[in-house]
Amino acid sequence: MSQPLPRVTAREIIRVLEQRGFVLSRSSGSHRIYKDAAERRVTVPFHGAKILHPKVLKSILNDAGMTVEELIKEL
Repeated sequence: MSQPLPRVTAREIIRVLEQRGFVLSRSSGSHRIYKDAAERRVTVPFHGAKILHPKVLKSILNDAGMTVEELIKEL
């Protein structure tokens, strides 16, 4: 059974993405778009210290090719 999603902010998930090789490609309003060497694109709604909604976090993990366990390990 999969672990429950942790409650993380946009800043925390961005830090994890950057550790995994994603770099800021561009910004569009309050969204930051990150890409990696394999051209995977991840969009992160950036609202500072606000906790990301679980569905948004799950979408970010899917786009980045990460599992919940990998995220928890890197936090």
